[in-house]
Amino acid sequence: MSSGDRVLVVTGPGEVELRTEPPRPPLPEGAFDVRTLYSGLSAGTDLSFFKGSHPQLHTRWDSETGLFHRDGANSAAFPVLRWGYMQTGLIAASRAPGFEAGTVVAMTYGHRGGHRADPLAERAVPVPPDLDPVLGIYIAHMGPICANGLLHAAADVHGGDVRSLADGVLGRRVAVTGAGVVGLLTALFARRHGAAEVVLVETTARRREVAEALGFTTFDPGACDPAAELKARWRHRPGDRGADVVFQCRGQAESLATALRLLRPQGTVVDLAFYQSGADAVRLGEEFHHNGLALRCAQIGRVPRGLGHLWDRERLSAETIDLLRAEGQGIRDQVVTDLVPVEKAPELLSDLAERRRHVLQAVFTFD
Repeated sequence: MSSGDRVLVVTGPGEVELRTEPPRPPLPEGAFDVRTLYSGLSAGTDLSFFKGSHPQLHTRWDSETGLFHRDGANSAAFPVLRWGYMQTGLIAASRAPGFEAGTVVAMTYGHRGGHRADPLAERAVPVPPDLDPVLGIYIAHMGPICANGLLHAAADVHGGDVRSLADGVLGRRVAVTGAGVVGLLTALFARRHGAAEVVLVETTARRREVAEALGFTTFDPGACDPAAELKARWRHRPGDRGADVVFQCRGQAESLATALRLLRPQGTVVDLAFYQSGADAVRLGEEFHHNGLALRCAQIGRVPRGLGHLWDRERLSAETIDLLRAEGQGIRDQVVTDLVPVEKAPELLSDLAERRRHVLQAVFTFD
């Protein structure tokens, strides 16, 4: 029998502890065991579980009707045993064809020191040996989230005839609101796929510094009006100024309101953000109405209608690997800011929730 895995468990709002699970039974045929190397922290989803603000802790999600219900039978409850979706692991033992021991894989099994995987029921994407395994945290889920944003922009232009992620950004002027991990990766995708120009709008000075180190122009909405600045620069024709497409990557209503103001008439905001509160700052009677704008949600749960047969999660992971090969050094140097032993995770999470510390991408290590 294997030794027990260490697992981060959210026991209540603002409370997390490191537990050790009982040892697993012998490895069955068709499965493999993974030893975690790195586990990335999502500043949006993961912190929402830690703070107790995630909607599934307060409502019940019905996937059949696509509705949230407030009837007391919530979709999630404390203790939260499985949370986190950015893992890089080493296959320690395998009885599954095609998954050899010693292979480094990207998966989404939560903040835990190890995992028993069923390759028929879950994804395991091999991390190429030429990539830093820390970057593997982006391959299975986070990178595809951002690639799916570009896919939605492409579908907005070409409908079901999307051949490349470039189809929505090639030669176009692109703005990204929010320079967190999602915003930075999305901006890198857009630049790699031929955008004429990519700018980022971000309130936090440190994040603007990272974006600039990666070669992007940034705007501080606290120091200027980014919409006025961009519309002075980006003129298409009389009465037609602004970004061709905006990727909204910060889960605040003010950021969505800014994204709408940045657009040219009849443009589209592709929204990748996770909102956990109201949206009073989004004044739909202003630019949204008068400029005939569109808003598309691009969450990873679905690709644009009609493209699922060509653009599945595996293809989006392959696009992520391509991006990491091209931009990996900059991402490793600038975006991955903190490697944190998992024993110090409770302290880090408390500091982040109370805004005593700022990180861009924290990664838990299990050595």
